Amino acid sequence: QVQAVESGGGSVQAGGSLRLSCVASGRTFSMYDMGWFRQAPGKERQLVAAIHRSGSGTYYEGSVKGRFTISRDNAKNTVYLQMNSLKSEDTAVYYCAGKLYSGGSYSSPTSYDYWGQGTQVTVSS
Repeated sequence: QVQAVESGGGSVQAGGSLRLSCVASGRTFSMYDMGWFRQAPGKERQLVAAIHRSGSGTYYEGSVKGRFTISRDNAKNTVYLQMNSLKSEDTAVYYCAGKLYSGGSYSSPTSYDYWGQGTQVTVSS
């Protein structure tokens, strides 16, 4: 069973940056598309960014385009989320997730097979 552990969250002022990391266990990391989701209190879990298993394709939710960058290193079983120009509305718990089936929807949480425990990001204005 694959497990994932996020790190890199914290508190930052608006306009600042954070880099989230997610390390997955096992030898099959490169078989999974990876996504970063976030969930704010009282809101549904929302896809922020996703990356193809090969690293060749990426997707970003509209509000983070140009500010966030997703990347992966399959040799290190790690996916990253570089977050720049942070805003107060980016405050949420951020989760990484892995999707094995290539045909499923990137944006639907039910398409993903495993999740990390989450890391809190708090942006103060």
